[in-house]
Amino acid sequence: MKKSVKGIIGLSALLLALGGGAAALMLTEPKEGGDNSSSTVSEPEKQVKILIHDDKVTGTDPETGADLEGTIKTVKVKNATDEFYVVQNGKTATGTGIVYTFDGYQDINMDTAMIGTLANNANGLTSEDVIEENCTDVAKFGLDKPEATVDIEYETGTKFRMLVGNKTPAGDAKYVMIDGVDTVFTVRLSAVANYSSTFDDFVDKTMLKAPDVYPTVEKLTISRKDHEKDLVLEYDVPKDDNANRGGTSSSHIMTSPTFAYLTVEKATDIITGMFGLYADSIYAVKCTESDIAEAGLKEPYCTVTMECDDGNDYKLLLSEFFDDSEGKSCYAMFEGGNMIYVLDSEKAKWLTTEPIDVASRIFIASYVWNITDLSLDCGGKSYDFDIEQTSEPGEDEKLSSKHFDVTLNGEKFDSERYREFYSFLIKANAENFALDEKIPSGEPMAVLEYIDSYLEKTVKIEFYEKSAFQALVVVDGESKFNISKSYVETMIENAENLKSDTEFKFTWK
Repeated sequence: MKKSVKGIIGLSALLLALGGGAAALMLTEPKEGGDNSSSTVSEPEKQVKILIHDDKVTGTDPETGADLEGTIKTVKVKNATDEFYVVQNGKTATGTGIVYTFDGYQDINMDTAMIGTLANNANGLTSEDVIEENCTDVAKFGLDKPEATVDIEYETGTKFRMLVGNKTPAGDAKYVMIDGVDTVFTVRLSAVANYSSTFDDFVDKTMLKAPDVYPTVEKLTISRKDHEKDLVLEYDVPKDDNANRGGTSSSHIMTSPTFAYLTVEKATDIITGMFGLYADSIYAVKCTESDIAEAGLKEPYCTVTMECDDGNDYKLLLSEFFDDSEGKSCYAMFEGGNMIYVLDSEKAKWLTTEPIDVASRIFIASYVWNITDLSLDCGGKSYDFDIEQTSEPGEDEKLSSKHFDVTLNGEKFDSERYREFYSFLIKANAENFALDEKIPSGEPMAVLEYIDSYLEKTVKIEFYEKSAFQALVVVDGESKFNISKSYVETMIENAENLKSDTEFKFTWK
């Protein structure tokens, strides 16, 4: 089960009884009753009053002409669950406002915008209406045991104490009193709601803020106790050249537990998913070693390391899943951090990601015109292609078959028909990984080998019969994938029709 947030420091001293409450205005309560039969009944005029202001600050802004307002120095809040001491923590980015945080939590990733409402909403707080003057029975408004007691001190020393009581019957306001004024007011709910919030509500649950411009993730490593080998995804620098990217558009490749191209839609969320990661709740603030051990993060079940080209590295620690009221969740923290978060199973995707989930099922991915030599041995026959570029494309052209000469077994061959045959080959779609499977001892059904001049490497792919419906794909001597056996059979059939006018088949069972 989720645990209550840890690390809240309560106020040790009693709150001072503060003066400075403004004298109540002699205002008339709305009359009760009335003639309901009248078609011209008018709503009673609401009696609005500024409840909290710094009367030591006077004058107007010479630029705007607006009345000058005081600046709140501190706010002390005591509610049913927590006590907060709000203090100034510098200026806003524009330099025109104050940033507020909780005293003692300047080193914690807090929601300073929400904390700021505890000061900013109080400054110049205006009532919605006057409910009762000279009130002697404050209990009926929940003000004998207030939901929140708020002590405000301005930089000039002006002080107020505000009591926040129950919601009004309509639910859009709360009853409020100012210490020293025996009048009960209503204040809009949105202005005073945060005074009843818990500490957890003020903690920023964004684990890692998303930057305006994402750095390049050079390497992402997922180490998990249920995996013998790490899942490693690396930035593939040559892929920056879009024209030569081939059958995959991802800028990253898998290098462990095996080499594989990636499916960009699935891999991107895994690679950059730490940025903007937002927790469901907080387990511990200013966490101790015992907190870390209790959350299962001293020896984490999963460690995700993200290495970026801006020089920043991040190491995310994840516990095993546990069941809670929301389903499955886990504890999470950054190595060296001071907060432990709770993530649901959807956000903690690194705990469930398998290599096949992010890998492209395409294993022949070279760009057709990067290949200089291609051979296929199948059905007792050999088909050897040589491909040579003979001209450059024009300014608005792309490389195409007209820019190449192709030979098949030493004889001139139609370059466009070669391109069509290759377009069939790259449709090979693996069904799943077959890592570390034993390679059959017999002859393969087919062997495909090609030289990619752009990557400067030779690739050898062998297809072995595995069952009535499956074939094993072996890449450069290592078992990699299972594939439909009918693809291999269709490849052999298409090869036999290379020198005919028969259209190639592009579908198989």
